Amino acid sequence: MKTYSYFPGCSLERMALSYHVSTLETARRLDVELKELEDWNCCGATAYFHVDELLAYTLCARNLAMAEREGHDLIAPCSGCFKNMYFTNAHLKKEPDLAEHINAALEADGLTFSGTIEVRHLINVFVEDVGLPEIKKRVTKPLAGLRVAPYYGCQVLRPQKNHEDVEQPRFFEDLLSAIGATPVDYPPRLRCCGGSLIVTNRKAALAMVRDLLQSAVDQKAQVITTVCPLCQLNLECYQRHVNRVFGTGFSVPILYFTQLMGLALGVPAQRLGIGTELISPALAVS
Repeated sequence: MKTYSYFPGCSLERMALSYHVSTLETARRLDVELKELEDWNCCGATAYFHVDELLAYTLCARNLAMAEREGHDLIAPCSGCFKNMYFTNAHLKKEPDLAEHINAALEADGLTFSGTIEVRHLINVFVEDVGLPEIKKRVTKPLAGLRVAPYYGCQVLRPQKNHEDVEQPRFFEDLLSAIGATPVDYPPRLRCCGGSLIVTNRKAALAMVRDLLQSAVDQKAQVITTVCPLCQLNLECYQRHVNRVFGTGFSVPILYFTQLMGLALGVPAQRLGIGTELISPALAVS
């Protein structure tokens, strides 16, 4: 069993609680130990890096330093948390002067950033470390016949990291195939869902949601699955608003990839947080 430091982030404590519980259940079935960081703090989300960059880096560096103290790579299920801490880790490794300034602040907590660990997204740990053959071997209830639209979103892939393929990635589709589902291909799978625009330009954000939903429906997707709590919120909660503004009739369930994995691995639906959605997936995953 491999052990990782686990950073749930703020969203998974409340609005994305089903992501948190399904992450823990799925990891347990795959013999992955997730040790939640004690006294973790918010990563600053997307906005804070545009308010005070130094303090935003310091917030992320504190979490990184605690994971270093535990001696494990840091895992984040939230795409925003993953992006912030991945690039903080990379930036501080390349900028020793900045790391020195931040370490001066971390001294108050008895912490030091050294750059000795890596930051990983949960889906990459499952695909790369556990491996698709092992996941497929552990499936007890394959999701045969279920047409699923995998939604990467914009933050898990961008900015580009190392030499990953940000234009035509396939790891999400391959994971869905490993659990018996049928992944559908649709153009907006890598586009932004408009989550950050919903306050500043509501109609533009709703149009982005409409286009994404319509494309998935056109490909006969029964469920859209995501790796990001903000994407899940935006795509599910605003479907009613999209229907009212554009005269559509969408009712597409939006589930976390860990919930689908958990079902395929034999975890009861209620232990995966299924049943708490605004749009019931019962017809699709029954």
